[in-house]
Amino acid sequence: MTVLPALPPAKAALDGLAIDYVELYVEDLEPAVSGWVDGYGFTVVGTRGSGGSRGAALRQGRTTLVVTAADSASHPASSYVATHGEGVADIALRTTDVAGAFAAAVAAGARPVREPARHGGGQPAVTAAVGGFGDVVHTLVERAPGEGPGLPPGFVPVPGAAESPATGVGLLDVDHIAVCLDAGDLVGTARFYERALGFREIYAERIEVGVQAMESKVVQSAGAGAVTLTLIEPDPRSQPGQIDDFLKGHHGPGVQHLAFSSADAVGAVRALAGRGVAFLRTPGTYYDLLGERIGLRTHTLEDLRATHLLVDEDHGGQLFQIFTASTHPRRTLFHEVIERQGARTFGSANIKALYEAVELERTGQRAPR
Repeated sequence: MTVLPALPPAKAALDGLAIDYVELYVEDLEPAVSGWVDGYGFTVVGTRGSGGSRGAALRQGRTTLVVTAADSASHPASSYVATHGEGVADIALRTTDVAGAFAAAVAAGARPVREPARHGGGQPAVTAAVGGFGDVVHTLVERAPGEGPGLPPGFVPVPGAAESPATGVGLLDVDHIAVCLDAGDLVGTARFYERALGFREIYAERIEVGVQAMESKVVQSAGAGAVTLTLIEPDPRSQPGQIDDFLKGHHGPGVQHLAFSSADAVGAVRALAGRGVAFLRTPGTYYDLLGERIGLRTHTLEDLRATHLLVDEDHGGQLFQIFTASTHPRRTLFHEVIERQGARTFGSANIKALYEAVELERTGQRAPR
């Protein structure tokens, strides 16, 4: 048996980070919460109404989302929404040692936002916060040993919510979070997460779609790799594209989409569509070409065509994915449903295949069969 050397206490606190919750700042609380409950099948498990804001904590599977609206101009949600519109403001990271993780991150150059503070009364044991990319922060959360998904500080549990029948649509967890960065910031941001939060780079790729191009790096937390960030920057030498549009509409770097995992993407998409969630439509020519690229192992071609799911594969297996149509006024935030059957990459071949299919349909050509 190989005995691994012990990590320094501060560095050890960064090993095994996981997403505790994702917080979105919104303008109006009620419609935002209704969208997640009615559209995506989340359940409200906690509420907060103090400190210059109102909030709701929602859960489905292992995912906890926090939706916060400012009641005061002094609350951070007020300036965030004024600058960026509604969006992800906090990706909270669970650790076994907040003080150690905070010390390690700040020593490595992270911007301190909140010093470690201890809580009581059923709250997380300790929290702190450091700056991430753009105006997004990372609250560091330490909970009691063995405690499952909990509520952020200041939230009151909704009686009976934990015991109520599940109303979800099969969304299990946050698979990854896609982040748009200013041109030239990709390498520095990836290195920041490696240095300050102990992440490691697991994937890098340049994606060219027609006259547009982007560079991407995927960084993942140490240990089990429970936190995955897909970092993307536009290539300024190419024609402006979707990343440039995001940066312009969002007024800077931020979260472009949350990707939710599912054990059955076909079933999840059908359930979501039945609740009114709109998805991007895939041209029929994509499926005419699909057989040349991939031999399907599960799900039928007919099911994929009917649900507009995209398919990709790598050395580990296949993945099925689809993106929602953005309902954001600035078109700067949408979501993804993804089912992994062993695949560990992120479907970049889908972007190229979809582009080719769109071109065939646009020019009126028939896809070869």
